[in-house]
Amino acid sequence: MASFLHSSPVTVLVVIGFVNAMMGTFLCPFAEAARAFFVFGDSLVDNGNNNYLATTARADSPPYGIDYPGGRPTGRFSNGFNIPDFISQELGSVSTLPYLSPELTGWKLLVGANFASAGIGILNDTGVQFINIIRMYRQLQYFEEYQQRVSALVGARRTRLLVNQALVLITVGGNDFVNNYFLVPFSARSRQFAIPDYVKYLIAEYRKHLEKLHELGARRVLVTGTGPLGCVPAELAMRGRNGQCAPELQEAALLFNPQLAQMLRGSTGAANTNLMHRDFINDPQAYGFVTSKVACCGQGPYNGLGLCTVVSNLCRNRDQYAFWDPFHPSQKANRFIVQAIMRGSTKYMYPMNLSTILALDSHLV
Repeated sequence: MASFLHSSPVTVLVVIGFVNAMMGTFLCPFAEAARAFFVFGDSLVDNGNNNYLATTARADSPPYGIDYPGGRPTGRFSNGFNIPDFISQELGSVSTLPYLSPELTGWKLLVGANFASAGIGILNDTGVQFINIIRMYRQLQYFEEYQQRVSALVGARRTRLLVNQALVLITVGGNDFVNNYFLVPFSARSRQFAIPDYVKYLIAEYRKHLEKLHELGARRVLVTGTGPLGCVPAELAMRGRNGQCAPELQEAALLFNPQLAQMLRGSTGAANTNLMHRDFINDPQAYGFVTSKVACCGQGPYNGLGLCTVVSNLCRNRDQYAFWDPFHPSQKANRFIVQAIMRGSTKYMYPMNLSTILALDSHLV
């Protein structure tokens, strides 16, 4: 069965602008408020945009959201909060609303927006089986539309300052392997490219998305690479042998992440990478998990087959599982990821963590 999404925990790369973040001063009228936050990408960071689309890539029914305030599904592919939620909390702000939400109007626009859509990839042909999803080019178009809406509210100059000073998160890439290259045997992309050439093609296309983000005013960008694609419960169930990670997907991730880091270093910003996913996979007990192989919600080997539904196996204590469903981290794992992003050592965030970067940045305001 096709999956919607790529795996996590993630490899984190930080780019603070495509301009030198240590140069220039932005005089921002919103300096006293929490900075705006914008999110682009796939299901790891989708806060519910797919709820408003006719697509099978959705998480708007139980038991999704079982640990979210109110215990209701929100469209997040999590038992509770996801990575953007925890980053918003670190910024001292409320969670960003999905861009397609009818609630995103008026002054709520100044908090930012979440443009992410489950199932999408770097490439437009990734996730075609889900039909109606918001591909990267469309997410960027919505970002442009968003700025027009805010300009009507506060004016073009203040909108430009808000966007320039905002934090931007982009998480995309895993689906280009799981839901494209390796989706079926002899897929179109696998017949077109050997995996090393496919990775180079993905990196070149990713660069175009980042350049467009810069063109639209993004100057503080947090980029994540793929996690351990072959080690998630779904791939253990479908491709792994004797509980071992699927080697072809692991090879893809090991090719992709260093080349993404190198591409980011080639910009005029700063790039950093971490290997935190190895911690969760190799030593889940160190993080209070009983397993990183079995999903909390699912069925079949490792609870890795099919979707998480009301008739799936469901663990009692979600905090004991690194993975919530066959592809996505649990709320607790998401919290650990964001803690490493914000306050981790150079093992995870070189040359400095995001808290330090934002603190330095604030002195330039």
